Amino acid sequence: MPLLAALLSPAAQATEGPADARAIEQQYRHGDPAQALQRLNTALAARPGDAALRFLQGVLLAEGGQSSQAAATFERLTQEFPDLPEPHNNLAVLHAAAGRLDAARAALETALQLDPAYRAAHENLGDVYVRLAARAYAAAADAARPEPALQRKLQLARDLARSLPAAAGQPR
Repeated sequence: MPLLAALLSPAAQATEGPADARAIEQQYRHGDPAQALQRLNTALAARPGDAALRFLQGVLLAEGGQSSQAAATFERLTQEFPDLPEPHNNLAVLHAAAGRLDAARAALETALQLDPAYRAAHENLGDVYVRLAARAYAAAADAARPEPALQRKLQLARDLARSLPAAAGQPR
């Protein structure tokens, strides 16, 4: 599942500080993560309501293997900034990586209601649908005498699901 949005949508960038968030992210990605995280914490202390900084915090938490904290960050962003699709998308990626496909689907559908042209959310939803299809075909094959058509569908869905990135990736 490809990850997530570039930093934030134009609506989120209207808040104070997106240039700070971009600079901090660049510093993080160019080999100075400790200093970047320190800058991020300082900026968040000064502007705790800054959506771009908080979004970046969620991304960096996810990339640092702190999925539950990242999910909590994105969940809070979805509540406090309900018109932003990116936190819903990133939350969906974390749900999918944890195997919570129904929650991932719901979050992606919300992201697409907010921005019907959101390419990453469309792609992520397609990946979730493939995994849901494999799960449904497997349940059907277990429940009855598998028919050849069902077996072919199950194999196709499994092959397609295996071709997707492992564990849905990291939010971005």
